[in-house]
Amino acid sequence: MSGLLDKIKSAAKIVDVRTPEEFNEEAYPNAVNIPVDEVRARMSEFGDKNSSIIVYCASGARSAYAARILKNAGYTDVTNAGGLYDMPGL
Repeated sequence: MSGLLDKIKSAAKIVDVRTPEEFNEEAYPNAVNIPVDEVRARMSEFGDKNSSIIVYCASGARSAYAARILKNAGYTDVTNAGGLYDMPGL
């Protein structure tokens, strides 16, 4: 968990891969919403392929899939944080 918090403090991009409805109900502070089924189409929004990215969803399954998509696309520092309540501070 401390590694995750360090990444957040170092301005990692935090991406919520749940649906917009789920995101609008509750989300991690400063997270952006890119639903897992839109990750490939919105790849440019993830920024530099060497930047730190943290993905999360409700349970960790969708974020694991999103992390795999990003890693296969060449992103080098992708962390699957699991579910929203696995994020530090929640």
